[in-house]
Amino acid sequence: MNAFDLPAIKKVAIIGPECTGKSDLSKFLAEHYNTVWNPEYARGYIDHLVRPYEEYDLLTIAHGQLRLEDEWTRDANRVLICDTNLYVIKVWSEFKYGSCHKEILHHIATRKYDLYLLTYVDLPWQEDPQREHPNQREELYNIYLKEMKNQSVPFIEIRGDREQRKQLAVNAIDTILATV
Repeated sequence: MNAFDLPAIKKVAIIGPECTGKSDLSKFLAEHYNTVWNPEYARGYIDHLVRPYEEYDLLTIAHGQLRLEDEWTRDANRVLICDTNLYVIKVWSEFKYGSCHKEILHHIATRKYDLYLLTYVDLPWQEDPQREHPNQREELYNIYLKEMKNQSVPFIEIRGDREQRKQLAVNAIDTILATV
């Protein structure tokens, strides 16, 4: 099978601040659509570091995230659910370090997605060694919202309890799957 034989796969990226249900929603949506989801590369990468992560690690994480996405796309059934994408790395890099590597910005400008699901901060904070800013989630959310408003791909805000979030996401994905 070559690239011309592959079916068109819609890509949905779930983005938002820390601890806003991105991974749980990704798992649910993959099961709901009988497809795959690519996990957040940063979590495994940082878990295996024997030192605190640094700014230069974000480019390595970006490469890993893109590689995972490309690998999982081959196994997707009509839709690939992406638990994060490079917008998350961009927002994090600018928030923490004041800038973002130009290669990450290039990939954001050239990678195609069909829908963004932006998760709001209305879920309770859960402690995790990798989470850093429990009191700045609203500020981070507003940065993501501004990013989404300044790009051309459709996005919806995912708010409410877990069931409401699932329904909002399914409705939005059903809409993009209905368009060919």
